[in-house]
Amino acid sequence: MRSVRRLVPPVVLACLVLAGCRSTSLGSSAPSGSGSPAGGAAGTTGSGRAIAVGAGPQKHYTVQRQPAPGTCHYRYEHGEPLEDPKCTPGAISPAVTQANIKSTICRKGGYTSGVRPSAYVTGKEKKLNAASYDFTGSLREGEYDHLISLQLGGDPNDPRNLWVEPADPHHRASQGINNKKDPVETKLHTAVCAGRVTLAAAQQAIVTDWTTALSRLHLQ
Repeated sequence: MRSVRRLVPPVVLACLVLAGCRSTSLGSSAPSGSGSPAGGAAGTTGSGRAIAVGAGPQKHYTVQRQPAPGTCHYRYEHGEPLEDPKCTPGAISPAVTQANIKSTICRKGGYTSGVRPSAYVTGKEKKLNAASYDFTGSLREGEYDHLISLQLGGDPNDPRNLWVEPADPHHRASQGINNKKDPVETKLHTAVCAGRVTLAAAQQAIVTDWTTALSRLHLQ
């Protein structure tokens, strides 16, 4: 019996010969499709990790459990605070997709006020989350922030999408909430609604690193 040889495609053969070949994560580049695929499938972050899909807007929000005290740790990029990706990986709302942005996040009259949880709920969550992150500053100067903002289709009350964001490092004490992430969110929202970037790309960029989201998408 003659042995059967399998032909190796030239590209694969070349990769085997070259020692520098590496596997590539298909989720590492900005997708060109919808932001929150139909059927509740997750999007992908810049590192190829899936973005969780939350419950979406609800008529009656309840206080959500937060990570255990002291288990979350801030990161910093050029002095700006970033979330702990293990505690706050982000979560998108199934109610917002690329196909319906004109009737949701981009509609005239606004979208966020109709889906935002009450201050009663978020106030309790904020205190618990501050303990999760060992936040020691004044809660008046720390924003209980949606990592993927509501105007970018972030889930309104999924604990994976909320964290106590410290004020900007150049912020003066007793001046209330102030950070540089909010303008980034607004510029991304404008770009999505103008069709300059996809919803998925904007969500992916801000989850990967909000401080570089605009430059990553060539919006600066």
